[in-house]
Amino acid sequence: MYVRYKGLLFKLLLLVLFYFSLSAHSNQTICGGSSDLLSFVDRPTVGDSACVAPEKTVILESGYQYQQLSGEGTQQNFTSSELRLGLADRYELNILLPNYIVQTKPTVAGFSPITLRVKHEIKSNEKWVFSIEGFATLPSGTATYGSRRVGETFNGIFSYNLSTEFNISGMFGVSSQSEPINSGGQRYFTVNPDLVLAWSKDKLSLYGEMYGQSKTGPQEGSGFNMDAGVLYLIRKNIIIDLEIGHRISGELGGFNHYVGTGISIQFT
Repeated sequence: MYVRYKGLLFKLLLLVLFYFSLSAHSNQTICGGSSDLLSFVDRPTVGDSACVAPEKTVILESGYQYQQLSGEGTQQNFTSSELRLGLADRYELNILLPNYIVQTKPTVAGFSPITLRVKHEIKSNEKWVFSIEGFATLPSGTATYGSRRVGETFNGIFSYNLSTEFNISGMFGVSSQSEPINSGGQRYFTVNPDLVLAWSKDKLSLYGEMYGQSKTGPQEGSGFNMDAGVLYLIRKNIIIDLEIGHRISGELGGFNHYVGTGISIQFT
């Protein structure tokens, strides 16, 4: 019966998102113009931008993380790459490429799965924007870090300008995920909240984020983490970023803390 309710929740969510997708756009939007890269870049937060990539624009986002694991050892993740393609009618196609992971104690390395995403900006004006997105995680990657089965995620994302410099954004979603083969390959259902507060001016943006999952594995409870970072627009089409993250509770991500850096490049 519990599985039946989970399936019903997914269907109800899809119906709600489909209803809102029929709403019309305002001609003005907080996402800015096609060259305002700081307003629609996804890196480096866990929460995605509510703004889609501009039409006929390609954005490559890539990064590196060094993690101190909650048990013994460390982990390095690279290149954490996303390829985003802006489509007509405020749609975006996104490919999350495999991430190479190197861990110590025990020493093991491998690739994460490939994930496909479609995002749609539903409604916006000069103060706020609301979008939806759907992920499909393919059964791919290596036995330690990949996904045994297809995974699905559906998110609603909002962004609101508190002032000319401060913005609050959030993401709320549901997921059906699969463990890697070496962890048993079981499927589990999660609810995923995320909240970000950002300050931006000219070429600089600072942010703080808190995010979590209701389950971090089939037999595990909830997990929450926080992170903070800075993005700097070094050219109109290139952003570099630095971030730090820390575990609050649970085992989400399997780390105690991490540092990371990355780059985002827009091609038009």
